[in-house]
Amino acid sequence: MVSQLSKEFIELLKAEETDIYLDEPMTLHTSFHIGGNADCLCEVKNVEALKHIILLCKERSVPYFILGLGSNLLVSDSGIRGVVIKLGGEFSAITPINDTMIKCGAGVTLAGLCVYARKMSLGGLEFAWGIPGSVGGAVYMNAGAYGGEIKDVVVESTYMDSNGNIRKHKENEHDFSYRHSIYTDTDNVILDATVRLEYKNPNVISDRMQDLMNRRRTKQPTNHPSAGSVFKRPEGYYAAALIEECGLKGCTIGGAQVSPKHSGFIVNEGGATAEDVKALIEHIKKVVREQKGVELCCEVKFVG
Repeated sequence: MVSQLSKEFIELLKAEETDIYLDEPMTLHTSFHIGGNADCLCEVKNVEALKHIILLCKERSVPYFILGLGSNLLVSDSGIRGVVIKLGGEFSAITPINDTMIKCGAGVTLAGLCVYARKMSLGGLEFAWGIPGSVGGAVYMNAGAYGGEIKDVVVESTYMDSNGNIRKHKENEHDFSYRHSIYTDTDNVILDATVRLEYKNPNVISDRMQDLMNRRRTKQPTNHPSAGSVFKRPEGYYAAALIEECGLKGCTIGGAQVSPKHSGFIVNEGGATAEDVKALIEHIKKVVREQKGVELCCEVKFVG
């Protein structure tokens, strides 16, 4: 597919401090390895470039989408129209503030932050070891696992609104709840987050991280492309247990399959399309609704 953006618009994008990729396959940027091409993917290196591109898109009525590590996304088979913005450069920086606080850019991987914290003998992030996402994405959806959530450690975040203004949220202003924050379903772009941790013996941190990683590898289909847990946890239930009780473990539509290892995951068995995954999600929801009387809510974000 040839980009639908004008040559003039693309030249204006190139004037910023950013790397430009036209007709970029989104299979390269999502953990599902699914999705058509984006008209344009821009990797921005600093706040000013981000502001200029967002305002340029607004001025020209060009849609834009902020991409993290693509670990919780299902991109349409027809791709994404407009501009996909990926945060690089200074957004991948980690900076110590004092003995227990760390400031990290939204583009930092959770894995990278966990390793840095362990090196500094700071505990509290062990739960995030193995979550395949970025700091920005984790704050956006209050990512969590094994009894911990990002809300437990974040004390401040910086964001840019759709008019290019830079603002902050502190402590309870984040409105964190299960898989939700004040940023969820808004146009605000998270720039960085500050976490408060606590001193802990690095060997104890390493042991906990290794234990959680072993659990993941034992119970989750880490060797297949997926977008992590597909459904939010229904109140009073576990989505994976409901799906398995309905006999859906291993259920397949096209190249998409309910993981035989963990029913809460849909995996790309090879050549799966976004339509395969969507059809399987709807089938699961229908069967669970009919057999269990429970409405499952999708955790994966559909884009394009």
